[in-house]
Amino acid sequence: MVPAQAVAGASPGAGAWSEDDEAAPLAPRARLLPALGAVYRAQLSRARVARIPLLFVATFQSVGIMVLLRGVVDGGAPARSVVSGSAVLVVAFVALNLLAQYFGQLRAGGGLDHYATLPVPPAAVVLGAAAAYASFTVPGTVVTAVTGCVLFQLPMANLWVLAAVLPLAGAALSGLGAALGLLAPRQELATLCGQLGMSAALLLGVLPPDGMPAVIGWARDLLPSTYGVEALARSFDPHPDWVAVGADLGVCAAVGVLSLAVATWAYRRAATR
Repeated sequence: MVPAQAVAGASPGAGAWSEDDEAAPLAPRARLLPALGAVYRAQLSRARVARIPLLFVATFQSVGIMVLLRGVVDGGAPARSVVSGSAVLVVAFVALNLLAQYFGQLRAGGGLDHYATLPVPPAAVVLGAAAAYASFTVPGTVVTAVTGCVLFQLPMANLWVLAAVLPLAGAALSGLGAALGLLAPRQELATLCGQLGMSAALLLGVLPPDGMPAVIGWARDLLPSTYGVEALARSFDPHPDWVAVGADLGVCAAVGVLSLAVATWAYRRAATR
């Protein structure tokens, strides 16, 4: 810093910096909820144009799987599994696969440095992006569920359960997708992990579990979306076991909180490197 005495015409000591001078206070850190809303709106407007075509792909993929399995599955529990698994698959395609790619790209391109300079809590960045991507799954999931009910002649009276399955399964899969994208050392590995996660949701969630090896059942228990699939499948029963539906949704909610916490930690870790 140039001393004030070196400036022509300045009086001695004028403008000089001393240790007694106080630095200007920084702007207060944004609170979580307002910051979350701002990040959510920004991500929603940014991804709207690019992600809507991919949402059509996700919906078409799930509906196509149900059409193919219609010739193999007649009804009963297998039909309920196919319809519920296909509906949640739309969530997995967007919230897990695309979010893993997004955070992997953000980390590789230095985009995390931009967020690190903002007075925004890390949780707001992760939750805002996850909520924005999960929001794109609502139309496709509803269309897939209704189409599946028509194809397999399932009752639609309890499709309101989707109002709970969507945010809870979306939170669990979004947290997992964000964590995969942030923890992967390379962008290509983040994309690969997202694709593998969506494939696991396809194979373990859509295909009826009856008659599968025990190891497949264990793998299904480890997949966060399984509990959303089970909750939706139980709602198609003539007399649903609402206690079991609530238990499945509770597990899905707990996994969602855990996965989003891991994603927030992964964001802090990646932003400080």
